[in-house]
Amino acid sequence: MQVEKITPYTDDSRHKSEQVREMFDAIAPAYDFMNRAMTFGIDRLWRRKAVRLMRDIPHAEVLDIATGTGDLAILMAERLGGSHITGVDLSEGMVEIGCRKVADRGLSDRVTLTTGDCLCLPFADNSFDCITCAYGVRNFEDLAAGYREMQRVLRPGGLLVVLELSTPPSALVRPFYDIYTRYLIPTVGRMVSKDTRAYSYLPESIAAVPQRENMCEVMRGAGLTGCSYIPLTFGTCTIYTATKPN
Repeated sequence: MQVEKITPYTDDSRHKSEQVREMFDAIAPAYDFMNRAMTFGIDRLWRRKAVRLMRDIPHAEVLDIATGTGDLAILMAERLGGSHITGVDLSEGMVEIGCRKVADRGLSDRVTLTTGDCLCLPFADNSFDCITCAYGVRNFEDLAAGYREMQRVLRPGGLLVVLELSTPPSALVRPFYDIYTRYLIPTVGRMVSKDTRAYSYLPESIAAVPQRENMCEVMRGAGLTGCSYIPLTFGTCTIYTATKPN
C-alpha cells in the first residue's frame, strides 16, 4: 500500500532520515520528560505490555530498533532474564542519554546501545530471537524497507513486536484526541524543547502512518506472518506482532 511521507521540516529538501536525526538530537534532553507528560505516564504501561508478550518465547538476543533513550531496552533487560539487548537509533544525542541510563542501572553488560540506520542494519541475517520497535516506525524513511530489514535479521520463528502511536477510531474520543495532540502537545513542546517543529510533526506523523489492519498489510508485504494488533488506551497506541516464517 502507498504510505504518505511526512517529514519533520516541510521546507527542507534533505532525506527524512537526516531530518529525523536532527530533530531527535535537538529534543533529546527533553524527550523523556515529554514522553511522561504527553501520556500521563501511561507509556510505561504500554511498554510493559509489549515485554509481557515476549516472556514465553526464546529471547536470548533481542534487537531494539529506534531505541531512543533506551527505555524499552532497559525494561527488557530488567524483565527478560538471560537476554542481551542491542539498541540502534539514528540520533547520537538520544543514544548518549540512553547509555548514561544503562550505566546508572548497572546494565552495561546486558544492554548495548549504538547509533545506526534502521534501514541498513549492521547485522547478519537471522541474528536475533526478537525485534522490538517502540514509537519509531512512523519515522522511517521507507516503512516497507524498514520491515524488510527487520525481517532479514530476525531468526526464523522469531517474534517482532512494534509499539506505535495511533489515532483512536472512536468518534467520541477522536475530538478530544485531536485537540490534545494538535494544540496542547505542540504548545508544551515549544516551551520545553528548542525544536519548535518537533511536536507539531508528532500528530502529523501519527495520522500518516498505516494503522491497525493497514499496518499488518505492510508487515505481511515484508514477508512476515501471523500479523495481529492490540489496541491500547482507546486506540491511542497499538501493539503489532508478527513472526518470521520457519
